[in-house]
Amino acid sequence: MIYINYGDDISKTTYETLKASDIISYLNPDYSVSIKPNLVVARPADGGATTHPEVVEGIINFLRDFGIKKINIIEGSWVGDSTKRAFKVCGYDRLSEKYGIPVVDLKSDSHRELKYRDFGIKICEQALDTDFLINVPVLKAHCQTDLTCCMKNLKGCLPDSEKRRFHSLGLHKPIAVLSALLKTGYCVVDGICGDLSFEEGGNPVVANRIIAGRDPLLIDSYCSALIGYSPEEIGYLTYGRSIGLGEFCSDKTKIIELNPENKPMHLKTHDRVSERYRKIINEDSACSACFSSLIYALHRLGGNVRNINKINIGQGFKGKNGEGIGIGSCTGGFSKSIAGCPPSANDISEFLSSLG
Repeated sequence: MIYINYGDDISKTTYETLKASDIISYLNPDYSVSIKPNLVVARPADGGATTHPEVVEGIINFLRDFGIKKINIIEGSWVGDSTKRAFKVCGYDRLSEKYGIPVVDLKSDSHRELKYRDFGIKICEQALDTDFLINVPVLKAHCQTDLTCCMKNLKGCLPDSEKRRFHSLGLHKPIAVLSALLKTGYCVVDGICGDLSFEEGGNPVVANRIIAGRDPLLIDSYCSALIGYSPEEIGYLTYGRSIGLGEFCSDKTKIIELNPENKPMHLKTHDRVSERYRKIINEDSACSACFSSLIYALHRLGGNVRNINKINIGQGFKGKNGEGIGIGSCTGGFSKSIAGCPPSANDISEFLSSLG
């Protein structure tokens, strides 16, 4: 089961998502809970690389209202960067002070080795010893694995030496095995403005959504389509499925969309990413989720859009007919259109490719 919610008030939208979800089926007020954001680098969340502190704030408020008192925030930034600096730059020191919640730098934590079959991985003890781990990744692209979301975000729970070893092993197999060893209690995906192509940020694409659920593999397979990939193209997803971590999102997956009428509007060109494709996009009141899917799809296709003159997208095209290309259910009157509210980037890229 996957829950999706939209809204401009990030903390409130996160809280509402958890309130409507099935997380309380797995929680106990006596649990110790660790929240694991993505603070891979010391850069503010609006750059598309790190988890918005407002998302974590919404989680904290939900947990406290549920009666949980033992809460901390854990993270280990990538090799070469300082987690302590990331906590400060990304707004987590302020969050810690406001709520009296510890922030734990896993780079200073001890670790122990766990084995899955014949594969051993050293994992930080703070991540292993918590009663309930809430994984809060950013939905974004990655230069080596194409997608980084729930499963890859757990890499921050490793000592730096193990992070280096993951790269020497090719990333995909160890990422899948890590998810088998380090159990996630719940996933809350920051889908506000993930980066278009690189884990370090700099090319954010605004979508303004929160995605939540229990199953990391299921959610990652769903999220891969949102940025233009089928799950079969992501190595750690296919390997994870092969070792029994779960199944890919399919037509049988129950997806609950909350407050679809609140999908924020994409009212401006917010960065150079959208500007690259502005000449071929005819936008009229497009929701940010739909617009972001189109941007991810165009980026995935690269130079293979030269034969396309204009792509129409947005609520302003409801009820209008005409020749041309339309993206989303609002453009159903165009001669060539793809339905969906929003359609995924993967579906859009396949649709545009089919037009030659």
